[in-house]
Amino acid sequence: MEQDAQFLEYVVKALVDNPNDVKIKRTVDEMGVLMSLDVNSADMGKIIGREGNTAKAIRTLLRVVGMKNNARVNLKINEPEGSVRGEPKASKTVDEAMEDLKI
Repeated sequence: MEQDAQFLEYVVKALVDNPNDVKIKRTVDEMGVLMSLDVNSADMGKIIGREGNTAKAIRTLLRVVGMKNNARVNLKINEPEGSVRGEPKASKTVDEAMEDLKI
């Protein structure tokens, strides 16, 4: 395992309650290194942090590790299966909206 992946694994496993569910996939292309992170859905909040601050800090540290190795490192945090965040809510029909407005 590369140094950047080992570093990410160490940091993430120290933060989560389910370290055995941590999975890291490392891919390299012309854009640099992409680390894809999967964690238990119960641990997503710990990885993201308040206002995304923990995730930003992890990304910053990964970039520093990457610079040491002359590589551009990015982190993608995958949404767990069954996640509902970001899914659009069913919108009302025009008739339902008009009824709400009592027009």
